[in-house]
Amino acid sequence: MSVTLRPKSRTPRHVDVDMTTTLGSFVAPDPVFTASGCAAAGRELATYNDLSLIGGIVTKSIKLHATAGRATPRMAETPSGMLNSIGLQGPGVDVFISRDLAWLEEHDVRAVVSIAGTSVEDYGKLASKLRGKALSMIEVNISCPNVEDRGQVFACDPVAAADVITAVRRSSTPGVPIFAKLSPDVTDIVAIATACVEAGATGLSLINTTLGMVIDTSTMRPLLAGMTGGLSGPAIRPMALRCVWQVHAALPDIPLMGVGGIRTGLDAFQFILAGASAIQVGTVIFNDPGAPQRVSQELREVLVSRGLSNVAEAVGLAHRPRQDPPAPTVSEGPPVTTPPLADRDDRSDASNSSDIEAASFDDDLEVLMFNDAEDA
Repeated sequence: MSVTLRPKSRTPRHVDVDMTTTLGSFVAPDPVFTASGCAAAGRELATYNDLSLIGGIVTKSIKLHATAGRATPRMAETPSGMLNSIGLQGPGVDVFISRDLAWLEEHDVRAVVSIAGTSVEDYGKLASKLRGKALSMIEVNISCPNVEDRGQVFACDPVAAADVITAVRRSSTPGVPIFAKLSPDVTDIVAIATACVEAGATGLSLINTTLGMVIDTSTMRPLLAGMTGGLSGPAIRPMALRCVWQVHAALPDIPLMGVGGIRTGLDAFQFILAGASAIQVGTVIFNDPGAPQRVSQELREVLVSRGLSNVAEAVGLAHRPRQDPPAPTVSEGPPVTTPPLADRDDRSDASNSSDIEAASFDDDLEVLMFNDAEDA
């Protein structure tokens, strides 16, 4: 995998557009965030981005206690993406608060803290630990196995998902936005989204990785030690976009964060048009650490080129009804009479003129058809 090293842009080119976006009570100055799990707590990206200028850092999902993660190998590059089976390795919430959250606050970086657990109780305790801390939002990673229900993933069961959100809402600081991060590996993502919102979620992050696998043809065994892993990158972008579209159509007043394979400002614009109020960039960071600020700048330029003065007016714009083209205007006038056939046959000059016009029209048609074929 090649790495593109871009120096941090300290003076981004100014484009006159309002990038402010609203996520519940959290008003972010920019709709571009990092995605959880791709840059720990963001410290590694500070060399390549002014992190105070983007929307914020979504931290790697933290758990109550330190976790070593899964055995190696636990990452594999795939066509248009990558698989990871890290296993939520981390230092635990106490170390995270004293070390990582403190660093984000010190550097004026807006923190979106991602939390994960293996029981409803875990999530509630994590939210309590974060109560009163310097954070802008909580993202609840419910794509975790529930040890109290035979390992069933919370995000695949509307009741279990709602139970987690209820526990987090009850234990967190009042007024802090809570976003549930949903899995695409479900039959009806709108049903899960609705259950989370009814349980108290402010908004939704769509989507988490989708389950995948790679088999090593030399060893003839799964390449990852954990057998399967989460697929991310451009390969899942159409899936993520579809989920944002469906959920926005069903819950148009709920703020969404679009996640999945976003690499450019145009990619981000697609998610906003589908209904996302903000987006997250993740896998692209592995080969372009400066991607968050670059995508933000590209998105600015896209909005201006479309005649849009702010992000908010683009949210969900693709859902507007299609308008039928206007009917051709027919001017009223005297009735047109067609001369008798005999009269027309006698008019050799007119006939020749018509033949020339018809030939010219046919030539033009052939040229148009040829050009269309080249475009195809």
